[in-house]
Amino acid sequence: MASIHRTTMTPTKLELLTGWLPKQTWYVGDAETPELVKAGGFRLDDPEGAVGIEFMVVVDNTTSQEPVAYLVPMSYHGAALEGAPGEALIGTSEHGVLGTRWIYDGVHDPVVMAQLGALLRGEAMPQHQSKSDAPDPTVTVHGTGPDDGLDVQVNRVLRPVEAAQRSSGRLVAGWTWPNGTAARGVLAAVAPR
Repeated sequence: MASIHRTTMTPTKLELLTGWLPKQTWYVGDAETPELVKAGGFRLDDPEGAVGIEFMVVVDNTTSQEPVAYLVPMSYHGAALEGAPGEALIGTSEHGVLGTRWIYDGVHDPVVMAQLGALLRGEAMPQHQSKSDAPDPTVTVHGTGPDDGLDVQVNRVLRPVEAAQRSSGRLVAGWTWPNGTAARGVLAAVAPR
């Protein structure tokens, strides 16, 4: 199980995401510099223990409409990820215990996507975002996950859904809006290739 270090990161993950998020094609905000707040998420363990895996939900408070929630799967590496496309790198940060960390958009990281598939198949357990060795029972899988004929799709812009709308092959988790209201939605789902 991954250990959560109580230390600093410079720049912080939110600072890195503030510069990275508006450059993404799926960003729906209207601000060049969003005002992001951490709103939820969870972690997965890398079976090899080499890659940190976090699924972070951030809310952009600067849109002219309602606040928007985004899911950013991230991987943390001790060196550059070979073969990753340039747009996959969110940035580098100095970790107070582990040193320089290369932080990647998890959809471009085979370790992250393999563990997400394992979670959807019931072969991995979601972990609390900020506690070591603590399963997160609020993250649920509905139905069975990917097999040879299915792919995993990550929902980047999150929408709250009612329990009745959840169908098979879905990863559901919650986040908190800036006004304190709790929401749950589909973070990832399986789809035919």
